[in-house]
Amino acid sequence: MNTLIAISGLGVFCLIAEIFNLRKAIVPLVILGLLALLGTTLHLWTLGFSANEKYSNMIAADSTSSAFASLFILLTIFIVAMGSEVYKEHETKISDYISIKVFLLAGAIAMVSFTNLAMFFIGIETLSIALYILAGSSRLDIKSNEAGMKYFLMGSFASGIILFGICLIYGAMGSFDIAEISNASLSAELPSWFPIGVILVVVGMLFKIAAVPFHFWAPDVYEGSPSLVTGTMSTLVKVVAIATLYKLVTALNLNSSFDNQDILTSFQLIIIVVSIASMTVGNIMALRQNNVKRMLAFSGISHAGFMLMALLTVANSSSTLLYYTSAYALAGIAAFAVIITVTRNKENEEVVNFNGLGKTNSLMAAVLTAALLSMAGIPIFSGFFAKFMLFTQTIKAGYLVVVIAGVINSIVSVGYYFKLILAMYTREPNEEKQATPFVYYAVGVVSILLNVIIGLYPSLVTNLLK
Repeated sequence: MNTLIAISGLGVFCLIAEIFNLRKAIVPLVILGLLALLGTTLHLWTLGFSANEKYSNMIAADSTSSAFASLFILLTIFIVAMGSEVYKEHETKISDYISIKVFLLAGAIAMVSFTNLAMFFIGIETLSIALYILAGSSRLDIKSNEAGMKYFLMGSFASGIILFGICLIYGAMGSFDIAEISNASLSAELPSWFPIGVILVVVGMLFKIAAVPFHFWAPDVYEGSPSLVTGTMSTLVKVVAIATLYKLVTALNLNSSFDNQDILTSFQLIIIVVSIASMTVGNIMALRQNNVKRMLAFSGISHAGFMLMALLTVANSSSTLLYYTSAYALAGIAAFAVIITVTRNKENEEVVNFNGLGKTNSLMAAVLTAALLSMAGIPIFSGFFAKFMLFTQTIKAGYLVVVIAGVINSIVSVGYYFKLILAMYTREPNEEKQATPFVYYAVGVVSILLNVIIGLYPSLVTNLLK
């Protein structure tokens, strides 16, 4: 709870700084504040810290929530750092943009630290409202307006479905408290509306991670939103949603220890079908894309399918899911650092804009290549080891068909990732080299180095939750 309060205070500081005309200090001070919070979170985590008792019925810190919260803070540091350059032309509004991203982080941490369904819903709405604003923040761009409206309408429906599901769970259990619901759900006889409520909540969360068949909003919203916002959705928001869904599944006992076999079997079947469909549809549609942001939108849908495999082995998959989300998010941040660099003065994000990047900016081309290879699951990058761990764990649980689908889709994904790589190294550049701000180099290189480090030493992440 202390972390959440501190982050909210940081967001308020951004707004107050505008009053005193401290715009140039906002980004450096926010980054320093987030770094301090990251260090504090990790320190308290090693001490076995848990939240103050007076907040224990709403929010609490455990090893899983602390680990994911640390990842969220790290990703937000990268996003805010790039924002210093992205919003350079909108100096009078930089406090608004940065504060919204900080409040988004507050919602993200509430979503993985809740112990009460009311706090869970507050967290998801805090995050969603921030995203609605950011998606449509380029008000003179009709595509951004369309993206903001589409995301707002679809997101509102998803939030309504989640809220209805929470109401049904409350009606069945008489409580919003996760511990009480968890204990009551082990009963052999449950009201018929409890599984209906659970299904509605899960469906709402599948929308948030853009899993098939709830993915239809993602390509248009990703393409229309400003590139930095798309990067935020593709990395931070997606890993927040999957981590929250994992916590919900654990808390509601939708796992192998659940006594009601009918609900267990139905849940597992739904996850298997959605996982395979997301991987397949995402990859097939990505092969047809020439817009890089749409391509990564479908790539994200495919990765959502991979991440859902962790829900089939909930009892022992927390460390694997943390590793996969870390590998995916770091590669995504690196990729978007390059995409923003290349397309910042262009009218679109077509693949043709990346022609000859290997000649005009070899470092950024190398960063993007490494990020794409990690997403494709090529050694020595952490994306390979993340998929290997996930496949191994899923095979041991007896879900061989899902792993076969995952391996096939991993091979298919190489096709569209290499489309971009080949454009960078085999085609002639469209224009001469342009100056690239240092912050993009820094974010791209640091994030991909972290990706490689955890690929070479997976235990740095996997041992955190053991």
